[in-house]
Amino acid sequence: MNRMAGHIRSFVLRQGRVSKAQRRYYDEMMDKVGIPYAPSPLDFDALFGRAAPRILEIGFGMGETSAAIAEASPQNDYIGVEVHTPGVGSLCKLIAERGLSNQRIIQHDAVEVLRDMIPSESFDGVHIFFPDPWPKARHHKRRLLQPPLVALLADRLKPGGYIHCATDWENYAEQILLVLSAEPSLRNTADAYAPRPAYRPLTKFEQRGLRLGHGVRDLVFRRADGELLGARASHPLF
Repeated sequence: MNRMAGHIRSFVLRQGRVSKAQRRYYDEMMDKVGIPYAPSPLDFDALFGRAAPRILEIGFGMGETSAAIAEASPQNDYIGVEVHTPGVGSLCKLIAERGLSNQRIIQHDAVEVLRDMIPSESFDGVHIFFPDPWPKARHHKRRLLQPPLVALLADRLKPGGYIHCATDWENYAEQILLVLSAEPSLRNTADAYAPRPAYRPLTKFEQRGLRLGHGVRDLVFRRADGELLGARASHPLF
């Protein structure tokens, strides 16, 4: 039974323009690096042809950061989840141009992917960089990082695995800090916000924001060994 069929989506499918290059690489590469959504557990060793640390990224935008991280850390395997076709096409282009063999893409709702395709204790890390802040108070319920999703993410982490979030919206950073701190299986790696880890490159958007005085806050939490409450992962989402 689909327990979370009615969950509130944190994204809006916009009719964004897909460039000719994005469409071409999308058509050429998704058969090679795309993972179709299906309600059955994934075998990551088979998908990548090896056993390696695995990192999930939710909402990779146009993929520049995803490709840079995957290229800099060939010892890890990366799974990016994104719904918007221009961004998926852009990352396909970067994968092809850089010859990345450690990046895969799922174009689908991340909540459903986590719920239906990802076994418990699958990931060594989760990246969520600059999620949609939904700044109006009446829209805060649409924000991605809510307690039920955090519990689901924690279940999909290996013991010792990490969740790394980054946002340039102070109000959202405060909410994320509260939500992650309230999850009993997670521990903050800092007193509050963490220094930006070296593996997360500065984006052009972020550099511009810093010049304008907009602060960016990183939060890095780790799953504690042996403390996950498994029943939390079945909590109805939103």
